[in-house]
Amino acid sequence: MSIGDFLDRKNVVAVVGVSRNREKWGYKLYSFFKGYYRKVYAINPNAKEIDGDKAYPNLSSLPEVPDVVDIVVPAKVARSVVREAVRMGVKMIWFQPGSDDEEAIGICREAGVTAVWGRCLMETISSKGDEDIR
Repeated sequence: MSIGDFLDRKNVVAVVGVSRNREKWGYKLYSFFKGYYRKVYAINPNAKEIDGDKAYPNLSSLPEVPDVVDIVVPAKVARSVVREAVRMGVKMIWFQPGSDDEEAIGICREAGVTAVWGRCLMETISSKGDEDIR
C-alpha cells in the first residue's frame, strides 16, 4: 500500500477530533479535507454539528465504514479510537502529529491496518507524496 491510497479523492474519511474552534488543527484539517475527499465525516462527541454538517459522537455511529480514519486527538485517546476502527474493519489510519502512540500503532500492526504517523495528512496531500509505506 502506498501513500497514494490515502490520497485517493474517492475515499470516505472520518476525522476524529474535529473542533468547532477555527484556530485548532481539528477544524483546519476537517475543512481542508471537505474540499478534497468525496465524503468527510466529523467525529466529536461534544458537538451536534460543525459548520452545519452533522457531527458524530464516535466512529461506530457513522452510516458507513470510512476508508480512512484521520486521528487528531491526544495519543492516549487514539488507542480507543484505533480499537473501534479495527472492530469496524477500517483498513487505513493516519495519526496526525502528536496523536501517534506506540500502543495504538501496535494495535494497527496486529490487525493488519495500514498506519501512517509522524507527518500531517493535509501537508502530504498538498505535496502529493506517493512513496511506499513500510
